[in-house]
Amino acid sequence: MKKRILFAIAFSAAATITNAQSRWITRSGQAIIYSHTVAEDISAGNNNVTSLIDAATGDVAISLPVQSFQFEKALMQEHFNQPNFMDSRQYPKITFKGKIVNPAAINFSKDGTYNADVAGDLTIKGVTKPIAEKASITIANGRVSVQSKFLVKDIGSYGVGKPMGSKKKNVADDIEVSFTAQYDKNNE
Repeated sequence: MKKRILFAIAFSAAATITNAQSRWITRSGQAIIYSHTVAEDISAGNNNVTSLIDAATGDVAISLPVQSFQFEKALMQEHFNQPNFMDSRQYPKITFKGKIVNPAAINFSKDGTYNADVAGDLTIKGVTKPIAEKASITIANGRVSVQSKFLVKDIGSYGVGKPMGSKKKNVADDIEVSFTAQYDKNNE
């Protein structure tokens, strides 16, 4: 009986250590949103993106604080956060929760660049929709880097408004998102 208890304790400790070693985290990821129309190009960056990758399960979570997007023009930033656009007071974060669909293609313990297929749920303004995108994961010197570029199609279907009147053609229906992040091991 004592051997079983000791084995169970040792197994639990090993599982906890392995689980902690398989998690990668960043609190300084970067997201850039870009809208291109004939009328104007709009771009904003956010350097406060938090993300977690669990290499053991393939789970991926990303959180972007809406008010952290910085625009070149202060008026654009003000409009972006208003209720008829992103309503950042009521919906302070954009989130993604998903999985790496092809986890066998990525070796988190070996330096190299790997192509990842990621699928999950994107939530903007309380509206959640499934998305599937590609990412590049680079492992180098014990660090993980991720890059991805994709389109959020039909931004209006998430409840995000567009300008009224003569400015309504200034914002594209599909918004390009570029995501980059440097992850460190989560030792918690």
